[in-house]
Amino acid sequence: MMSGHSTPDRPFHRLLLHQYLFLLKKYPILTKSITSGILSGLGNVLSQIMEQRGKGPNVKTLTFNGPVRFGIFGLVFTGPLSHYFYHYMDKLIPSTVPYSQIKRLLLDRLMFAPVFLALFFVVISLLEGKNLKSLKDKMKAGYWTALKMNWKVWTIFQFVNINYVPAQFRVLFANLVALFWYAYLASIKR
Repeated sequence: MMSGHSTPDRPFHRLLLHQYLFLLKKYPILTKSITSGILSGLGNVLSQIMEQRGKGPNVKTLTFNGPVRFGIFGLVFTGPLSHYFYHYMDKLIPSTVPYSQIKRLLLDRLMFAPVFLALFFVVISLLEGKNLKSLKDKMKAGYWTALKMNWKVWTIFQFVNINYVPAQFRVLFANLVALFWYAYLASIKR
């Protein structure tokens, strides 16, 4: 367990990594869910900061509603769904199957990504208190654009993630990429 402070022979970042690995092994879904929630919320904060930079130096208003919504989405949906998706993908398409790398990528890009993105739009709209018409308008205005951008941005990262990153770190790897992806999604949701 982590002692709460670093020592000369074990710097803080190593203790933090050791604790994360311990929690990942003992509570994999919960650890991935909490990590997803935190990084999703931070992605929204990053989006707000980027948006404010474009407005000039005098505007300094961060809202907490967006990070909370994105954090909830990451905690409740991204962490667990990604965990199970990667787990079942490994069972469905083991690395011993011919062309497994391409098959895994196609499964992720053509099946998981479109459904997960639609889920994102629905859940965030519900958390914003939007009605069905507003959701349909947002889907019509932003879904296809976001999906095409998802395919452009995520394809190379997901190829590496699902084929070369160890299974226990795939959700974390995707969360780190998603930090910037959620910043993009938050900017098109406005």
